[in-house]
Amino acid sequence: MLGVIGPNGSGKTTLLRCINQTLKPKTGTVLIDGQELSRLDRTEIAKKIGVVPQRFTTFPFTVFDVVLMGRFPHIDALSGESPHDFDIVKNAMAMTGTLHLCERAIDELSGGELQRVIIARALAQEPEVLLLDEPTLHLDVNHQLEVLELVKRITKEKGLITVLVSHDLNLAARYCDRLLLLSAGRVHSVGEVREVLTPEKIREVFHVEVDVIYNERTQSYNVILVSPVG
Repeated sequence: MLGVIGPNGSGKTTLLRCINQTLKPKTGTVLIDGQELSRLDRTEIAKKIGVVPQRFTTFPFTVFDVVLMGRFPHIDALSGESPHDFDIVKNAMAMTGTLHLCERAIDELSGGELQRVIIARALAQEPEVLLLDEPTLHLDVNHQLEVLELVKRITKEKGLITVLVSHDLNLAARYCDRLLLLSAGRVHSVGEVREVLTPEKIREVFHVEVDVIYNERTQSYNVILVSPVG
């Protein structure tokens, strides 16, 4: 699980868009299993990459219908949905704890419930790669932890490659195995959490003085804000 961190405007969301090919990179290529994604159509890309966007526009659909949308890349236009598709949708909902919400209208859900449903929709695509753009944005603290615990568990159980964009350094440090630090559209550093999340690198990129400590209780690194630079 890779966490992408950096200041506003550093290119975090742009990176996800390039990976998902909704934005074409000016240079370089994006490969999955040796395949150039630029050579694939949107349907083939959607079979490989599931996306949990930063914002989701709600419509008067049921939760089940929204999760079923994740099967569209796999559904034959003539034969329509199969029992196999319905089984995958139910499994995705069971894995995300949303099966009991299946008949609820999507626009009636709480923020935490909605986020779990959107994750279920992405899982219904049966992707190899899961991209999440600020999945804890606008969520209460308890729902932030619930969502990231869910993502961590799913990543392990499904063997996914998960890329998580987060503005919260402490959550990224706690749930990600590696971090990618961006600055002004470029890779500043990448590596294990302890290698990337140092006071020196945070000062250079975020222009703030911090202390970084290891929390034995959570077994993760915590960033403590001290003061702005200058």
